[in-house]
Amino acid sequence: MSDTTPPSGPTPEPYTYAKAGVSIAAGNALVKMIAPLARATARPGANADLGGFGGFFDLKAAGFTDPLLVAANDGVGTKLKLAIDSDRHDGVGIDLVAMCVNDLIVQGAEPLFFLDYFATGKLDTGVAEAVIAGIAEGCRIAGCALIGGETAEMPGMYAAGDYDLAGFCVGAVERDQVLTGGRVAVGDVILGLASSGVHSNGYSLVRRLAADKGWKLNRPALFDADVLLIDALLAPTRIYVKPLLPLVRDGLVKAMAHITGGGLLENIPRVLGDGICAQIDADAWEQPRLMAFLQAQGNIEPAEMARTFNCGVGMAVIVAEADVATATARLEAAGETVLRIGRIEAGEKGCTVSGSDETWSARGAWSATHHG
Repeated sequence: MSDTTPPSGPTPEPYTYAKAGVSIAAGNALVKMIAPLARATARPGANADLGGFGGFFDLKAAGFTDPLLVAANDGVGTKLKLAIDSDRHDGVGIDLVAMCVNDLIVQGAEPLFFLDYFATGKLDTGVAEAVIAGIAEGCRIAGCALIGGETAEMPGMYAAGDYDLAGFCVGAVERDQVLTGGRVAVGDVILGLASSGVHSNGYSLVRRLAADKGWKLNRPALFDADVLLIDALLAPTRIYVKPLLPLVRDGLVKAMAHITGGGLLENIPRVLGDGICAQIDADAWEQPRLMAFLQAQGNIEPAEMARTFNCGVGMAVIVAEADVATATARLEAAGETVLRIGRIEAGEKGCTVSGSDETWSARGAWSATHHG
């Protein structure tokens, strides 16, 4: 007969989720903290309550009759690392929303609801609340409801203090208002809406420059003594939804391109049909001082600028020549800085950005082309 006598000695301490590094209490506390932020984003079709297993949205209550749904997801990229290292978390939530909703408006879609994913090794409720407050503010600016999200605490997956973000947004557009680029024609004009800074692309290069050049991020920027360099670099991505949506619904916009990774060169061809190309004149607007600073610090060639950064243009809007004055006036009245940056011509599908001597610090006339 086997011996079933229990082993002698102290009883081992029981394992708990908290001892493994995950605090359910902290997660619950965060949900309570952010619930008012989500409720503040409520809009017709959504009540923006948190706590269930999913979020509902009523398209009929939102006023749509024959809608198509459009979905987008994105992140903030290595701009997050710059925010984490400088302990500035307020703006990256706006970036997260902007990267998604700006991708929806270029399809003609109104952003309806947003969900976020916040992942970290150990939850710091203060940091998480600041990030989610930014997400809620971005949703308010875009007019969409924050109806849910996920906070994941995963010990061992992230270095101390690090976190990552993902955003998911769904919009809708009436079937007869979808923007596909199929209406773009030779002779159309490309308007550029000014960016608010670097937005959320190119930060691996920005951070490399900061490290190699020894930038003092908490000192006034060399190009603007009234702004700390870190504040200029972390300025949130501009959200263009509300100024553009009325123009889309009134038929004034033929196509739009959100200028993200790939810059002007690679994003504009995404909304063009075969047999037409975009010609962008870099002489048509003044290079922002922040962009000039980055270019000078890295000795970056103009062509590389055009495919890496937005170069001061966060959204390209293609309109008929006859609608330029009306579209410009309405966008400016809505608070946008509007630049006439180029035109649509016949040719192989693609985009060419060109400039004269000294434009973007060039040592002679230059051009860069991408065929998409």
